[in-house]
Amino acid sequence: MKNKIKMNKYGKNLLIFIVTFFVIAGLFSLYSTDVEKVEKISFSQLVSQINGEKIKEIEVEGEKVKIEMSDGKKEITQKEGGAALLESLTNFGVEQEKLRKVNIVVNDTSGSQFWLTVILPFLLPFLMIAFFIWFLMKQAQKGNSQAMGFGSSKARMLIPTKDGKNRITFDDVAGAKEAKEELHEIVEFLQNPKKFLKLGAKIPKGALLLGSPGTGKTLMAKAVAGEAGVPFFSISGSEFVEMFVGVGASRVRDLFKQAKKNAPAIVFIDEVDAVGRHRGAGVGGGNDEREQTLNQILVEMDGFDTNTNVIIIAATNRPDVLDPALLRPGRFDRRITIDKPDMEDRFAILKIHAIGKPFDKGINLEQIAQRTPGFSGADLANLMNEAAILAARRDKTKIGIDELSESIEKVILGPERKSHILSVEEKKITAYHEAGHALAAKTLPNGDSVQKVSIISRGHAAGYTLNVPKEDKSLQFKSYYLDQISVLLAGYVVEEMMFGEVTTGASNDLERATAIARKLVTKFGMSNLGPMTFGKTEEMVFLGKEMHEERNYSEQTAQEIDLQARKFIHDAYASTKDMMLENKAILKKVAEELVLRETLEKDDFDKLMNGKELKKFVPVYEKEKEVTKKDI
Repeated sequence: MKNKIKMNKYGKNLLIFIVTFFVIAGLFSLYSTDVEKVEKISFSQLVSQINGEKIKEIEVEGEKVKIEMSDGKKEITQKEGGAALLESLTNFGVEQEKLRKVNIVVNDTSGSQFWLTVILPFLLPFLMIAFFIWFLMKQAQKGNSQAMGFGSSKARMLIPTKDGKNRITFDDVAGAKEAKEELHEIVEFLQNPKKFLKLGAKIPKGALLLGSPGTGKTLMAKAVAGEAGVPFFSISGSEFVEMFVGVGASRVRDLFKQAKKNAPAIVFIDEVDAVGRHRGAGVGGGNDEREQTLNQILVEMDGFDTNTNVIIIAATNRPDVLDPALLRPGRFDRRITIDKPDMEDRFAILKIHAIGKPFDKGINLEQIAQRTPGFSGADLANLMNEAAILAARRDKTKIGIDELSESIEKVILGPERKSHILSVEEKKITAYHEAGHALAAKTLPNGDSVQKVSIISRGHAAGYTLNVPKEDKSLQFKSYYLDQISVLLAGYVVEEMMFGEVTTGASNDLERATAIARKLVTKFGMSNLGPMTFGKTEEMVFLGKEMHEERNYSEQTAQEIDLQARKFIHDAYASTKDMMLENKAILKKVAEELVLRETLEKDDFDKLMNGKELKKFVPVYEKEKEVTKKDI
């Protein structure tokens, strides 16, 4: 297929060349040929015409003599070579008195006109043939260079010291204090290696950055290069792999060869799991191209020929699939985990992304950080960008709290589905469903703080309750998960209680509640089965991705697991139903306000929970009626 494309390309170029040749030749032929028909006469005839006073003007161009008659007729003749026109005319017996009446013009044929009319038409075919031969040789040489460079590395080299404007340092990366400290040692070694070598210390050969997508692994690697001020080679793991066996290994050799020439240097391999997966898990066995590439990386990192001035930094969000040989000491000695930012780190990240964006007075980014638990650095950057886009869409000059709040919901749930209008009955069911979630979260001791309740469709949800944890926690008790199950079941319970049957809107809530209940039994050891875990989930890689769960327990144990999970669900269902019956009046009030207002913010919801009345709500169409009455 590639050869066919190349032949078509050569044929197209040859056709263009031939057409260009004939066009240029035609232009020169047209230029050198007189448009009018000119009669050719002898020199003696010219003399007789001059003596007969029939000539108006004579134009001399080299040996060529152009004649214009008194009646406008044009003729041409040739004079003697090397002799002047006057001398030739005198020799042929011209009368001097008659000659003085003729206007004689002599054109200089030297210089550009001589080259254009005489030399260039002669040389043009040879020049075109030479150009054609050169073009063919260049195409052949280009094809050879592409074939020879197929195994060359595609890494992009960046020298931060030469590009101060785009230089990224640790100051541009908010949060991740522990990761910065670990990587700062690498920077210090690259800047002052003698300090470590005097004490016999060896810097780690490689650092593996681990973390969820969007936590800033690639940004951290760029900051290391910016701080160290050394050449930075960046390449993705997928760029090593080709359909031809041996190409990936060749590119690895070429990459490390370039890095050693520019040492001290940093080699950054992004998404290293694309090439560093467990060997023997793919198709092709030991001849698999990916495995050969991985073998070459292992040799370059810690083989016979190593260079301590080249440091490898790799990033992945799947450390569990990496080959053990890649993770052993001497290769990736140091594993640096970059977690999702906590509240303080989120506040610092928001401040960085707020640079260059105008905000209304009173905007508190710390409150935005509190409302965004679980957001990664990329999510926060997207949040600020979406807020700026919303403000521009609304023709505002500054970003307000409304844009920031809406951007949080957009990042979590997706954009508003304004075209999806619920019917009156659906609106009522959704209002009671979301009111149940919000009431349970507010009433239960371990429930998350309710920031907003809405029945406006977003994404796939007809309505939503925005809950935010009261504080960032890494560890949770069993009581927290039981309360979370109750919150998820609250919508189901309220639908059954108020309408006598349930809708499909609770399907996702039930799925999440069931997953939590099973984790309490199989993963967390929080059931009557004791401190044990059951089952082992593995990822099988064979012509794609497949999740496989290994059952390391008997059928009797499986039945007990089902019974324990069902007990958690049933107990939560019963307690939630009692809670909703006890707070039925408040539930109805919240649902009625949701049907009327469609959205309840935290302050309004708290007032309703405390038995207070809200200000009278006037729909937009009623406001328009009032304005119309005043105008009339």
